Amino acid sequence: MKLNCDVGEGFASDQAVIPFVGQVNIACGLHAGDADLMAKTIAIAKANDVQIGAHPSYNDRENFGRLPTSLTAMEVKHLICYQVGALQSLARLQGRNVEYVKPHGALYNQMMADEVVFTAIIEAISAIELPLKLMILARPDLHNYQQIAKTNGVLLLLEAFADRAYDDQGYLVQRSEHGALLATPEQVEAQVKQLIEDSTITTINGNKLALQVDSICVHGDNPIAVQQIQTLAKLLR
Repeated sequence: MKLNCDVGEGFASDQAVIPFVGQVNIACGLHAGDADLMAKTIAIAKANDVQIGAHPSYNDRENFGRLPTSLTAMEVKHLICYQVGALQSLARLQGRNVEYVKPHGALYNQMMADEVVFTAIIEAISAIELPLKLMILARPDLHNYQQIAKTNGVLLLLEAFADRAYDDQGYLVQRSEHGALLATPEQVEAQVKQLIEDSTITTINGNKLALQVDSICVHGDNPIAVQQIQTLAKLLR
């Protein structure tokens, strides 16, 4: 089990966070970042021997990629290939490769809610030259998603979130709802410890859900979060 973190989004904390995680999801320029910031973030990941993942989004810088967008399946494929291809080219300049894809924001949420969007992303990834994995939300029932991925020869990475609340179906509670974000460092550490020791999370209604998890997402866009990531890294070790 690794820690993963969204980076390359313009926050000064990236340099402090990256040494303590195993995977970095680098913004590809549409919700945040640009070519120079992508290259700089790749260099930090390389220096710390951290796996590089592409973090593509809807073309929505104004709203940080958090508003749902209605696209055809082909438009979703174009969106993925455009962004992943850019990051892959920049990574190769530094002798590195992108190893996986983790969609950002609204694109991630729509991928988990709509098999058409998920299938379009899978098909785009399967067409890219190097084999790439797709990081998705770990949920109790992913049979259909796993079958679609297997049919297209794409491996899935299943992730949980350190600082987000879950509903009883294993989805993240929407950010607009009360309690969507865990309020204290103690709550975050307790959720991660439960995942490590018991392979479960406790939902916002107090029910336990069993989850198979390969990676835990942490957010490091402020000094307090950076300190907490160091604590979570120690828990995983």
